[in-house]
Amino acid sequence: MKIICIGRNYVDHAKELSNPVPKEPLVFMKPSTALLINNDPMYIPDFTDDLHYEGEIVLHICKNGRHVQPDFAKGYYDKIAYGIDFTARDVQQRCKEKGHPWEIAKAFDKSAGLSKFIDVEGLDMQNLKFQTKLNGEVVQDGNTKDLIFDFEYIICYVSQFFKLHVGDLIYTGTPAGVGPVKIGDTLEGSIEGQEMLSCLIK
Repeated sequence: MKIICIGRNYVDHAKELSNPVPKEPLVFMKPSTALLINNDPMYIPDFTDDLHYEGEIVLHICKNGRHVQPDFAKGYYDKIAYGIDFTARDVQQRCKEKGHPWEIAKAFDKSAGLSKFIDVEGLDMQNLKFQTKLNGEVVQDGNTKDLIFDFEYIICYVSQFFKLHVGDLIYTGTPAGVGPVKIGDTLEGSIEGQEMLSCLIK
């Protein structure tokens, strides 16, 4: 099982971190050990003083495929979840300054929060609302209509480089409103008003 992540896939998020808007998907990976499931708490790692949340829609891949073509891409995912791409922002900044990869800032253990899944049938995937709340206050108010690269495009793009397997996950990018968490905070994620995930920070 692979966890494929797309960075800077909402214009406002790229701008809030003073990053250029990408011309093609920015792809990075997380190992299976990054998964944080069952509403388990997130323990802040001792190597960061600036842990950030990034809430996003996660696709569940349901077919094996390589070089998926646009006409068929929609059939390669059957379920979605709400996910949190936890990021050690201070570590990431040091990596960026040195021109190093981001893995230690993005792919550490338990850095991929994942909710239960819901079926995509009946959902408008091009106009899907999702939110992140921090201690009960909405901090991210996203909609998939604002994606730079939509779900089908992402599937076609990444399948050029990595064969997709059933059970793979694609974290599709976060909207504006990312920020830090501290011990005692609670993060909640919802899709179309349905609460999907609750995560206590420890």
